[in-house]
Amino acid sequence: MRLISAIVLVASTVTVTPALAQDYPKRPVKAIVAVGAGGTGDVFTRVLGDELAKRWGQPLVIENRVGAQSNIGARACAEAPPDGYTLCVMPGEPIAYNQHLFKKLPFDPAKDFEPITNLFFNFQALVVNSNLNVKTVDELVALSKAKAGTLSYTAPSLPLMLYLEKLKRERGADWVGIPFKGGGETTNAILSGSTPIAFLGLQNFISHLRAGTMTGLAVDGAKRSPLFPDIPTLAELGYRGNLTRVYFALVAPAGTPKPIVDRLNRDIVGYIKGDLGQRLAAQGVIPRTSTPDEFARLIAADNKKWREIIERTGTKLD
Repeated sequence: MRLISAIVLVASTVTVTPALAQDYPKRPVKAIVAVGAGGTGDVFTRVLGDELAKRWGQPLVIENRVGAQSNIGARACAEAPPDGYTLCVMPGEPIAYNQHLFKKLPFDPAKDFEPITNLFFNFQALVVNSNLNVKTVDELVALSKAKAGTLSYTAPSLPLMLYLEKLKRERGADWVGIPFKGGGETTNAILSGSTPIAFLGLQNFISHLRAGTMTGLAVDGAKRSPLFPDIPTLAELGYRGNLTRVYFALVAPAGTPKPIVDRLNRDIVGYIKGDLGQRLAAQGVIPRTSTPDEFARLIAADNKKWREIIERTGTKLD
C-alpha cells in the first residue's frame, strides 16, 4: 500500500510541477534587495521589475534590506518561504566570501540559497569630491598625509577595501574606512564632503563625473570604461593585488522548485540579453547572465579564491 501511495505521489508531482511553473506567478512576487535605494542593484531590480510585471501580470515588490555587508538582506532571503514568491538580489559578498570574513553568519551560503543567474558585473570606480582638488591616486595619498586623520572613505566590498588599506600601509596614506550604507547614501556623502572618497559602482557617479562635482581616479576593469576613457585602470597604475569583479546575483531561498527557478532564469536572462542589456552598458554595467548550474560553479570558484585570500591576509570582521 505504501509503495502504491509513493508511486501516486511521484506521478502527481511529475504532472503538477510543470503546471506550477507555467501558471507562475499567481500573485505579487517580493524581491529582497540587499543594497540601499538608489544603488546600482536597486535601480536594476526596479527596471527589471517593470518588465517582469508586463510579462507576468503581477508586480515585483521591492524590499530593501540593507546593512552588515549585505548579510541582513541575505538572512532575510534565507529565512523566506521557498515557494517562488521571494527573489533575492545581492552582491557577491554574502554568497561568496562573507563566510570567511565574519566569525559567524546567521545563514549558510552553501545551503540556504538557490542560484538563478548572475545578473551583471559592475565597473567599480575610485572617486573623490572634486573640492579635494586631486586628479590622481598619488595626489590623493599626498593630500591624506597633509590632512592627517580628516579624510574618510567607503567601499561596498572586501576587494576594494583591501586596495585602499594596502595603499594606506604601503604609501603611508592617512584615511579612515567607514561602513558602506548603499549607493544613494554614499553618493550624497561624497557630494557633501562628509565622506569624500569612495570606491564603488560607476553607475552611481556618471552624472556627477560629467558635471565635474566628482573626480574619477581609477576603475577596476581589465580595460578602461568606454564611458570615461580618461580614467585609468588600477593595473595601469601598477596595482597587482587581488581584485574580483563585483557582480550582482539573483538567488531564491533554498528549496524553491526547480521548474520555477528555470522559468525565472528564462524570463530574466532573455530580457537582460535584449533591451535591458543595452541600457546596462550605457550605465557602466556589464551584462553577464548564466544558467543556474553555471552560476553555482562561479560562486564555488569565487568562494574558494576568497577563502584562500582571506586566510593569507588574516582579514577578519567581528
